[in-house]
Amino acid sequence: MSLVTKDELIGKLKPVYMSHEIDGRILPLVDEINRLKKEKNAVLLGHNYMTPDVFWGVSDIIGDSLYLSKMAKETTADIILFNGVHFMAETAKILSPTKKVLIADMKAGCSLAESITREDVKKLKAQYPGVPVVTYVNCSADVKAETDVCCTSANAVQIVNAMETDTVIFLPDEYLAGNVQNQTSKKLITHPGKCMVHEMYTPADIQSAKRLFGGELTVITHPECHEDVVKEADFSGSTSQMIDFIRMSKTDKIMLVTECSMGDNLRAEFPEKEFVSTCQTCPHMKKITLEKVRDALLYEQFEIFLDAEVIESAAKSVNRMLEISYKK
Repeated sequence: MSLVTKDELIGKLKPVYMSHEIDGRILPLVDEINRLKKEKNAVLLGHNYMTPDVFWGVSDIIGDSLYLSKMAKETTADIILFNGVHFMAETAKILSPTKKVLIADMKAGCSLAESITREDVKKLKAQYPGVPVVTYVNCSADVKAETDVCCTSANAVQIVNAMETDTVIFLPDEYLAGNVQNQTSKKLITHPGKCMVHEMYTPADIQSAKRLFGGELTVITHPECHEDVVKEADFSGSTSQMIDFIRMSKTDKIMLVTECSMGDNLRAEFPEKEFVSTCQTCPHMKKITLEKVRDALLYEQFEIFLDAEVIESAAKSVNRMLEISYKK
């Protein structure tokens, strides 16, 4: 299964890659990976921050952390290969513990996930007994196991407001917490974690772009940016919410304040729009390449293993997130 036909894929790749690279490197690897997927009954989940060759070329299901978490739970494939970073592959294993879950590079980590440990959460729970813990899904399985309910940037406000207390421990992203705090009456207890990509953006980046392009420019930020950055934007939302906003918007010139490959992928999806580059790149996401994806499938290597206790405890927090988010 592929998201696009060969001709559609070439059209999506042309804005980013040279023709000789598409024909000489990308298309042969895409064909090989698609063959391996069929042979091994494997499904490839692709996060929005993947490069376009991985995102459009070989990922069967694409989206943000919330949607991919849901699809990891529902898949009937024997093998899940997560085109994203390590905590995302762990989440897939938590939700599909009987599946073989792979990642193309074990070193594809996350600065935000690495900012907090299970022991950190235990200390906060001891300091604030009875206060529920809401943890951003961008964290390790060990941290999820110590959490009452997970959230994503798409549903963080909804999850926080669903808690039955006036105070909530919200971990680990300090900037996301600040933006959620502006949208809830609950008091949030926070932790000084940050995404190494989104913390690099400043209000001056947006102000200078608006001076250059004037009223023609629509600025969209991710809520992992500092709240002063978000205040300068016309819209702030998760990767899926950004896409929905762009799809419904009549604006032709868009500045994306988020990870660089998101812009590349959206150029392919919305060729009629002009995207102003603000390129901050996640080095961890860029560890995932077509060559590594091919090798992970070919050798079924870099499998995710988690302790049974961690899976059982973490599954409660992730499943509770899904129940709240998709409640009919």
